Amino acid sequence: MVNGCKFSVIKSKLLTVFGVAIAIAIAFIACHNLQLANQHSVSTAITIKLSGWGGSPVEQKLLTQVLQDFEAQHQNIKVKYEVISDQYMDVIKTRLVGEAAPDVFYLDALEAPFLMSQNVLEPLDNYITPEFDLGDFEETLINSFKYQNKIYGLPKDYSTLALFYNKKAFATVGLNEPPTTWEELRSYSKQLTGKLNKYGFGEIPELARQVYKIKAFDGKIVDQNGYGTFASEASLKGLQLVIDQYQKDRSSAQKSDVGTNSGSEMFGQNKVAMVIEGNWAIPYLTETFPQIEFATAQVPTINDKKGTMVFTVAYVMNKQTQHKAEAWELISYLTGKAGMEKWTGTGFALPTRKSVAKNLGYDQDTLRSPLVAGVDYATPWQVSKYPGAIVNNFENQFISALLGQQSLKQAMVQAENAANEQIRAMD
Repeated sequence: MVNGCKFSVIKSKLLTVFGVAIAIAIAFIACHNLQLANQHSVSTAITIKLSGWGGSPVEQKLLTQVLQDFEAQHQNIKVKYEVISDQYMDVIKTRLVGEAAPDVFYLDALEAPFLMSQNVLEPLDNYITPEFDLGDFEETLINSFKYQNKIYGLPKDYSTLALFYNKKAFATVGLNEPPTTWEELRSYSKQLTGKLNKYGFGEIPELARQVYKIKAFDGKIVDQNGYGTFASEASLKGLQLVIDQYQKDRSSAQKSDVGTNSGSEMFGQNKVAMVIEGNWAIPYLTETFPQIEFATAQVPTINDKKGTMVFTVAYVMNKQTQHKAEAWELISYLTGKAGMEKWTGTGFALPTRKSVAKNLGYDQDTLRSPLVAGVDYATPWQVSKYPGAIVNNFENQFISALLGQQSLKQAMVQAENAANEQIRAMD
């Protein structure tokens, strides 16, 4: 019995050792399989290519952080972000034709009508769920990316225009409040010229800064068929305001007159006391010209009508992408409430969702509230399927009229005829 008991003990120990060995082997195999599974999940993660143009280094860093947050929440999706620095739309159009376009890319509202009409973008209506809360977006901005009752893009951010004015310059001539009408602006501009600043007002003769003036007199840039109509008598009334202030009052200047590259720089360098700019001017001025004490106000009314412009950019999906579900996941995150709050939280851009603007307090922000208020009555910067023909011809001739080289009417008729001739050739 003693020997039998001893054998039982030995047998028990052997079984224990054998069991431990099996347990170790099972654990090793399980761990190895887990590593293989992880490697497999990484290797099978879908890569989405996102293309956009370059902004400031701070903006680029911010977007990179938002994309990293997206990847952390979507382990099966990787985002390859590409910055196209030069000729952005030419590159995108070339790639779309060659079927090599990115899965998701930026699209400016100005360029949207052409691409939406070419059947190269994926309509997003079937992806949008009630939970996404489409009604939270500013309607004006969503409408900029609608074509034949379908939504082709979701706006990522926007800016309107507001009046920026130098508080010290105003105090110097005894002005306490910003002008509320264009007549007041011209009067203020005369008073401010030659005092603390060389000129009272900085004028940007680009079409993007003139549309609301034309619209104030019921003028239009293009007709329902996309052909230019900016030489009409109504349109000329709005543009004449600019000519008179520049030529008769001599109280306004354009950037080339004072050796600067932008309206913001004119203002920051104390060359002008007032300028009409967008949200982008706020971080630029506070960082580059911290000594400038400035405030903002809504653009003064013209012909008793409120007016401003709104500029917006959307994320759109390439219709040829092989990864539509994943592309939508990216778009819906970037334009969703949480993603948008991260993107616009620093103030570099204004959120297109009303709830996000409210959460961030931009509707109450001293500098940004006039910009936010303007979106309700702003005119979208969007002219036709062929914006280049309209914009280039207008600007070439309008500057000529501004400099007194020809009459305003002569310049606009010439520009309109040339633009429409180009559009007919492309239609």
